[in-house]
Amino acid sequence: MDIKMDIKMGIGALAKRTRCKVETIRYYEQTGLMPNPPRSSGGHRVYGDGHLKRLSFIRKARTLGFSMDNIKSLLALMEADHLSCGEVAEKAELHLKDVRQRIQALQNMEQTLSLTLADCHRGSNPECAIIDFFTQDADDD
Repeated sequence: MDIKMDIKMGIGALAKRTRCKVETIRYYEQTGLMPNPPRSSGGHRVYGDGHLKRLSFIRKARTLGFSMDNIKSLLALMEADHLSCGEVAEKAELHLKDVRQRIQALQNMEQTLSLTLADCHRGSNPECAIIDFFTQDADDD
C-alpha cells in the first residue's frame, strides 16, 4: 500500500478519524504494521491518505479478529507486485475456520456453565454444585 501524502494531519487527527488511540498508532508503528511517517520541520509526525487507509485496514482486520501476524501477511500480499485475491481468500478462509472453532468452544462453555448452574441450589448450604464441578478429577468429566 503506497503511503501518499495528499492530505497532511497529525497523529491526533489520524486517531480521531480512525477512532484509534494515539498509543495504538504508535504501537503499530513500533511493530511495523504502520510505516513511520515523515516528520515536520518541528519534529511532529505527519500522516497522509496512505496512513489513513492503512490504519483503517488494520482496524477493520483487528475488529474481525485477525492476529497481528495475519494482518502483516495480508498487508504484504497487498503490497506485492501482483495482488492475488485467491491468496487473500485463502487467508480469510483459514481465519473463518478458526473463528468457527472458537464459536464452538464458546458454545460448549456456555452449555457446561448453564448445566452446572442448573444443578446449583443457591442456598446457604455449604455444598455447591459449581465448586464440585470445578474440583472434579479430569477422569470424571
